[in-house]
Amino acid sequence: MNSKKLVNTVADCADDALAGLVACNPNLQLLQGHRVALRSDLDSLKGRVALLSGGGSGHEPAHAGFIGKGMLTGVIAGAVFTSPAVGSILAAIRAVAQAGTVGTLLIVKNYTGDRLNFGLAREQAQAEGIPVEMVVIGDDSAFTVLKKAGRRGLCGTVLIHKVAGALAEAGVGLEEITNRVNVVAKAMGTLGVSLSSCSVPGSRPTFELSQDEVELGLGIHGEAGVCRIKMASANEIVTLMLDHMTASSNVSHVPVQSGSSVVLMVNNLGGLSFLEVGIIADAAVRTLESRGVKIARALVGTFMSALEMPGISLTLLLVDEPLLKLIDAETTASAWPNVAKVSVTGQKRTRAAPAEPLEAPNSTVAEGLALKRVVLVMERVCTTLLGLEEHLNALDRAAGDGDCGTTHSRAARAIQGWLKEGPPPASPAQLLSRLSLLLLEKMGGSSGALYGLFLTAAAQPLKAKTDLPAWSAAMDAGLEAMQKYGKAAPGDRTMLDSLWAAGQELQAWKNPGANLFQVLTKAVQSAEAAAQATKNMEAGAGRASYISSAKLDQPDPGAVAAAAILRTILEVLQSQGV
Repeated sequence: MNSKKLVNTVADCADDALAGLVACNPNLQLLQGHRVALRSDLDSLKGRVALLSGGGSGHEPAHAGFIGKGMLTGVIAGAVFTSPAVGSILAAIRAVAQAGTVGTLLIVKNYTGDRLNFGLAREQAQAEGIPVEMVVIGDDSAFTVLKKAGRRGLCGTVLIHKVAGALAEAGVGLEEITNRVNVVAKAMGTLGVSLSSCSVPGSRPTFELSQDEVELGLGIHGEAGVCRIKMASANEIVTLMLDHMTASSNVSHVPVQSGSSVVLMVNNLGGLSFLEVGIIADAAVRTLESRGVKIARALVGTFMSALEMPGISLTLLLVDEPLLKLIDAETTASAWPNVAKVSVTGQKRTRAAPAEPLEAPNSTVAEGLALKRVVLVMERVCTTLLGLEEHLNALDRAAGDGDCGTTHSRAARAIQGWLKEGPPPASPAQLLSRLSLLLLEKMGGSSGALYGLFLTAAAQPLKAKTDLPAWSAAMDAGLEAMQKYGKAAPGDRTMLDSLWAAGQELQAWKNPGANLFQVLTKAVQSAEAAAQATKNMEAGAGRASYISSAKLDQPDPGAVAAAAILRTILEVLQSQGV
């Protein structure tokens, strides 16, 4: 079965993609009749060297994303994973020559089709009297034994665009740029790894991987790599990649050792999430620095993709200060990142957190609620939530992401850990404030934020008094805060429904002579009834509001959890004979 792609037609996808880039970038122009993009200010390059690159489409943002002042003059694109036509390459060379440039450097990745087509265009241009040189970039560090075809051209080619572009912008001649680029190309290596293949529009995936396999050392055209390894953690994968890239027994290794200074590129091959790329980048920086390698610059993002391939490549370029100045030189290329012109290694990466404000001394002591009883209540609540984890997750799967029970269990374990550290504050206001901070930090999700808001607001009325009217006022304040920031209202099928029902009953605590247990028992019963009633409600807030009400035939898990917490509090207090 062919993969789904958002294209107009398979035949026109490369043209449409390039047209879209040009349409959104006033600094680019298409060369009429060809799949070629050029700088729109070609006339400003009179007397300078032009830089042309390209290859098959499907590697975006390479190569057209790197057209601009300080990088490429133009790009010739082929169909997906197909070398561009000789005629289009020659047309691009003629176009920049007619603009008054003094020579053209072709920057070509080491693939047979690219070498042949760019090479033939170069020969024809030279026959017309146009000065043209060509550098073939092979930065692949996958193969331990040198192949006759040489090393494949990978993401390191983008660094060559940058170095050559900076030299051309500085007015350096064609021969010197060619020589210096060839030297730089020998000081870098790239290695890729992927979780699965990609698929050319209109085709099936190019290879298959089982769930526990990862492809190591693959190229950028969906071709398989040098070996398959078992799925492992990001740290382990990165360590394996760097070991392979720098091993002296590998004929294509980068001679990086302790004391070396490098530019690191962490390149998304197209289908990894930003989250995964960040994890890989962190692992790469930590691993290299632990080996005494200085990371002069780190470039993280998508530079040379393989369509939607869920993989990553790492590139290492050995650098000195003169080379770093070329990497740092200004460019207007849209796909080049805004990289800080300072070393990554040696920078302070953490800042001390601000000190917590000093707690005010207890102004009132919890009357009738001994510290031991408070601890028992919290321990029982934690036990209740841990026991409900699977049930709440099952309820949540109908309308959310199925993690309501997990979130509440995370809160329970955080409270258990906190209680082991020492006794909680005796003051109810301080107790609720500390609980709110703990849940905001440890519980996560919208539930953590809502409970944190509720407890923070509820603590305020308890600073002055802790009698029953004060506890009723605390409930009112918590509910008001939840509605203000959570935007839910009673009847919206959320945890607020249970708490709101309980809060209405707790209003009776404000009456003189109110009975603690009679009122609390009614509050718990109302909360439980409200929780069950949510199964008949149409969701008005939260993730469930995006689901058809016809599919919501179970009570809201947040409301069930809130009612269970209130029930546990009542039962503990009754057992203690408060």
